[in-house]
Amino acid sequence: QDPLKNGVLGVQTIRNNIMASTLLATTAITLSSLIGVFAPYESDTKLVYGNKTSLNSSIKRLSISLCFLVAFLCNVQSIRYYAQVSFLITTHALKGQKDFIEYVAKTLNRGSYSWSLGLRAFYLSFPLVLWIYGPIPMFACCCFTSFILYFLDTTTQIARDLHTKSFTMRETGGTQAAQFHHSNCS
Repeated sequence: QDPLKNGVLGVQTIRNNIMASTLLATTAITLSSLIGVFAPYESDTKLVYGNKTSLNSSIKRLSISLCFLVAFLCNVQSIRYYAQVSFLITTHALKGQKDFIEYVAKTLNRGSYSWSLGLRAFYLSFPLVLWIYGPIPMFACCCFTSFILYFLDTTTQIARDLHTKSFTMRETGGTQAAQFHHSNCS
């Protein structure tokens, strides 16, 4: 495999992660701003169950705004880390040094972790938005979100075996690993 093509692929992948984080950060700050604009307006609707006091409504809107602000900050952090990694992987001066490679990997993991936290803040915002309509929609959304996150956070035994097998084959031999990778991509 050509190392130059792998470098271009790495930079393009990081660029795509930066674009995704930028979209999520923009969405978060826009939604937070919209909540701030519409917060003073009270609606007298029969769809809302539970406590309808002004204080309770303010607490709900404030919690949603804080959730979106946390999502914004986490996504901005991930953009920062991804941008740093995109510069670091294109430098030639320190290539091959183990400390440098570990630093780049650690920075990439930090960016991924920040992106994951930002996405979790978005997931948390769904039940908070439904909290405006009462505790029952919020509870239903919490159960549904927990169910979805369970499947997003766990892997099946087949996926774990494939992941483990791909790493062990890469360590044992280059041609064997290339054949395994090629057969899985086809």
